[in-house]
Amino acid sequence: MNPDPITDVLEFLQQPAWTTGIFWLLGLASLAIAVYAFVILPSQRRATHICDWAFRFLIGAMWWQQTLWKLPPAYTDHPEQPFGETGLAYWMTVMGKSAAVPLQADFVNNIVLPHFYLFAPIVYGLEVLTAVSLILGIFVRLWGVIGALQILNLWLGLYSAPGEWPWTYFFLLVLMLIFSLHRYGRSLGLDAIIAARSRSESILGRIFLAVTT
Repeated sequence: MNPDPITDVLEFLQQPAWTTGIFWLLGLASLAIAVYAFVILPSQRRATHICDWAFRFLIGAMWWQQTLWKLPPAYTDHPEQPFGETGLAYWMTVMGKSAAVPLQADFVNNIVLPHFYLFAPIVYGLEVLTAVSLILGIFVRLWGVIGALQILNLWLGLYSAPGEWPWTYFFLLVLMLIFSLHRYGRSLGLDAIIAARSRSESILGRIFLAVTT
């Protein structure tokens, strides 16, 4: 039987793995933060903020789900398979063959892949932190840009990959920039609470809030 979105989501939420437990904790924390912000901040009591929170949470869940096939220490969901045939190493190999920019392909082939276990934790960590940022609504302006840069790398790197539609990555790139530009963390997220409670009078403090939230 062909998979459907509802079945896929239910299976994702019920996988017997430590990552599922962490996701449930993040989801409950996101809901608790949203309720708290809604109750204590009158400016948050708008339908637009509720919608923004839902959109941010869903894309954060997507980021989290995409980390599940590149789990450490092998950075794959099939560690029994030879290196380079599954997981992050496989897609890095594809990127080395399909990148739209030759310089990017050379970097992947000559630097990243030969030092895979140096770069893999960085890739995995950035994706996890992007997911956490969106789910909890913390430092979304900053991590929206970081997420957009990650998607830019995928967009260019998989531009000519067989079976890939480049616009998929471009749409996600634009979406991450929208989250950052319009400060989606300030919609029922920790950023909204931080901004409301901030009493910083220093220039550096104001710059930090402006850049991160």
